[in-house]
Amino acid sequence: MIQPERVYRKSDYLMKQQRHTPREIALAGAFGAAALLLPILFHVIHLGAIFLPMYLPLMGLAFFVRPVVASTTALLTPLLSGVVSGMPPFYPPIAPIMAVELAVMAALIAAFYRKGRGINEWLLLGAVLVIGRIIFALLAYGVARIFELPAGFVAGISFISGWPGLILMMVVIPPFVRRFRDRPVFAQAT
Repeated sequence: MIQPERVYRKSDYLMKQQRHTPREIALAGAFGAAALLLPILFHVIHLGAIFLPMYLPLMGLAFFVRPVVASTTALLTPLLSGVVSGMPPFYPPIAPIMAVELAVMAALIAAFYRKGRGINEWLLLGAVLVIGRIIFALLAYGVARIFELPAGFVAGISFISGWPGLILMMVVIPPFVRRFRDRPVFAQAT
């Protein structure tokens, strides 16, 4: 028979584990704001679709917060940006596709980095970026089929597009994480 006070203690523990800390909320706000502003700067010089500027801060955030915070921020940011600035667009449905891709990628990075503290940042980021491109291509394939477009071609273009941005992330994010991961604001609470 389960004792009521034991159930209460376990549920209290679970609720404490799921609360978002002020540090996580502040980091999500700061990185989310950067993810909203960087695309505007990159699109001014017509390099937004090439260098994926929204991805940069959102993938960086995933190394510093728990999976729920990282994926929620990554899910909402492209949708908010699409509503406010029209980038990424909702038609064709790039904003929803990016939202799903970024949320999955952020959740994977946050979960694996949190579990394996000694995990190599370059290796984790590289694997997740490839997974993200596959997700994006599969979603683009599905959308192209719905709109009766050449699905294979759209998926192929979707897979290969943005590789300069992936290289930029591989060059920028791991050194940033290594430099700031032990600083009090960025250090993960256990």
